[in-house]
Amino acid sequence: MRVLVVEDDVELAEAIAVGLRRERMAVDVVFDGVSGLAHAQVHDYDVIVLDRDLPGRHGDEVCARLAADQRRGRVLMLTAAATIEDRVDGLGLGADDYLPKPFAFAELVARLRALFRRAQPAVPPVLALAGLVLDPASGTATRDGRPLDLGPKEFGVLELLLAARGRVVPAEELLERVWDEMTDPFTTAVKVTVSRLRRKLGEPRLIETVPQAGYRIGP
Repeated sequence: MRVLVVEDDVELAEAIAVGLRRERMAVDVVFDGVSGLAHAQVHDYDVIVLDRDLPGRHGDEVCARLAADQRRGRVLMLTAAATIEDRVDGLGLGADDYLPKPFAFAELVARLRALFRRAQPAVPPVLALAGLVLDPASGTATRDGRPLDLGPKEFGVLELLLAARGRVVPAEELLERVWDEMTDPFTTAVKVTVSRLRRKLGEPRLIETVPQAGYRIGP
């Protein structure tokens, strides 16, 4: 899952980013509304954590613009105001969820995962195929009951391939959604990660390379 955090409180933004990366998410961070909108229009984020009271461009304006542009990413709006009127206003602008400050980090993670599932075509909370079971909430994966020791990128690639349900996923899409903006677009990171993932999954091979198209997973 790739997440954009738009929050002008630098300490809070960095703390959120560190925590989400520990949850195997790829995270970009910006600190004002202008940068937030620019990033959201360039990159294909799964979820955008958007503070409402932002400098440069208010969070309400950013949210409304993203809704008008029909961006795929879901918006979770953060605010220090917690009245019903504030929540209604935020949702009315196009936000998909609303979380008042202060919040429990575990709740933030749970809401982000729920929004990610809603952004996909009916993806279940636990993904399973041919003896392979992946639980994003707990961060665990097994094949035929055997625990798999997966790194964050391996876990992210496997999650996207399983969620695609047989659709060929281009390497560019995997790079966009599993890695952050600091990654070299010409890197071989996807190829290397898929190779490591295949070794850890074992035989019979589940991940297929489709020449000049990408990767797909199936029995």
